Amino acid sequence: MADVRTVELDAMPVVSALGYGESPEEQAWDLILSYATESGLDPWDGTHRFLGFNNPDPSPGSPNYGYEQWITVPAGTTVSAPLEVKQFRGGSYAVLRLHGLEGIGEAWKELVTWVEDQGYEIAASEHACLEELLTPLDQPQETWEFDLYLGIVPLNNGQLLNRA
Repeated sequence: MADVRTVELDAMPVVSALGYGESPEEQAWDLILSYATESGLDPWDGTHRFLGFNNPDPSPGSPNYGYEQWITVPAGTTVSAPLEVKQFRGGSYAVLRLHGLEGIGEAWKELVTWVEDQGYEIAASEHACLEELLTPLDQPQETWEFDLYLGIVPLNNGQLLNRA
């Protein structure tokens, strides 16, 4: 089984971009990276995090779906449409590191299985599944590193079990 750890993500302000279509990730990333460039931010300087997720999820029979991409920003940041500033509430997550994009579907399945095998419940939250890109986007996809985050419900009177 994969090397899964549990973490508490802190609340954080983010700038959000939404893409929709057959390749919404590219649209959302383009918006976020354009925002970073126009704002004078170095997206890969280690001070920003990039978290993304399907929004909305794919529907049977349609090639289209949405993808929301975030970049963490300082409190008080303002943006113009189509971007939005949001406050992520944080929470408890099981996390799996993934190398390369090719196995992302299988990695998500492994993470869900681990959570179920450990007796956790998957959080019923709009941000239960997050993908954090850890390497610059301009690198070859096979070298990308991700942390996949799956929201978990604390058990045992609010205490997380099996904390790594």
